[in-house]
Amino acid sequence: MTARSDTVRGANAGRSRSHNRRVVLDKVRDAGKIGRAEIARATGLSTQAVSNIIAELVADGLLVEDGRRSAGRGLPALLYALNPKGGFALGVEIRPDALLISVLDLAGQELCALRETLDTTSPDWVCTRIRDLRDTALRSARVPAQKLLGAGVVLPGPFGTTGLSDSASELPEWQQLDVASWLAERLDLPVMVENDANAAAMAERVAGVARELHTYAYLYFGAGLGLGLVQDRRLMRGAFGNAGEIGHAMVPGPDGAVVLEHAVSRVAAQKHLARRGVHATTGGQLETLYREANPHLRQWLDRAAEPFSHAVAMIENLLDPQTIILGGAMPEGILDHLIDSVTLSEHSVSNRADRNVPRLLRGRSGPMTAARGAAALVINQRFTPQIPAGH
Repeated sequence: MTARSDTVRGANAGRSRSHNRRVVLDKVRDAGKIGRAEIARATGLSTQAVSNIIAELVADGLLVEDGRRSAGRGLPALLYALNPKGGFALGVEIRPDALLISVLDLAGQELCALRETLDTTSPDWVCTRIRDLRDTALRSARVPAQKLLGAGVVLPGPFGTTGLSDSASELPEWQQLDVASWLAERLDLPVMVENDANAAAMAERVAGVARELHTYAYLYFGAGLGLGLVQDRRLMRGAFGNAGEIGHAMVPGPDGAVVLEHAVSRVAAQKHLARRGVHATTGGQLETLYREANPHLRQWLDRAAEPFSHAVAMIENLLDPQTIILGGAMPEGILDHLIDSVTLSEHSVSNRADRNVPRLLRGRSGPMTAARGAAALVINQRFTPQIPAGH
């Protein structure tokens, strides 16, 4: 028995030209290179419709011809591939103490990354710095400004006033702004706004371990612990953009029930070390401690295994993802250690014989993860069909 289809269908009867363009782009991206007839068969669009769309996309610089493939009698089929230089995306992460900028091409390749310390988070000042850093990044990457498709902006959550009273926004001056509209007007670009976990989850879809996945969860290690959710290649945002605040869930731990991110997060590791006289304020310092097999860090990892295992089981049974990806501002070695230490529950919907993807994967890590994810939001919007299949 199956409950879904992986095929995204086109709409022949004038349903949506932009939808059909996204369907074709998405199919080309997934295939690497592909011919018109194959696209038509896979999408349900007529061959003539596919030919017209491809002609538009080639004229727009988004697709290029890429060889031919013999398919029996007749002329070999002309193949089309994504043109990585056909468009570019700007990613911006605004932290309470820093501004991070990333520029990606259509293939998800990072062309430039910049970081600047912030002395103030005043929206007007930050916007000025975004404009200046954007211009510097575009010059560095030799990207024409007119080829910038848009900007993705990552802000710390939760968004709005919520019951997470100990987790009020770290950027209070931004709370009353319609950030997307406000920045779009000042940057003269389309702007999308997300939290860090959702943005990082989409980065894996564009150019990471989730390229061939449609439904997955992404555990983001920032200061705390967040969860990005992708269902049928689209983000699950919740009613107010705050879905995935899993760090505040209660789970069993070695000493009884504990708030998850108090046991499993970068800050949790740093506090555990500080209480034992070991100070690690950066990811690089944590990485060094891990390589040196620091006993206090290994003790924290041992204690984190139980609550983390319960969190994994909860995510699996609530969301039924193809996999759970770990990433963010935590060293790769520590993420790998956490994955290896998890006790995967036998009583999980993810415990199935027909799996073709591991239940846990490591994605990208490092301080630029969220900024890259912000740019990936723009690329994904350009490629992912917005009309659900069957509607």
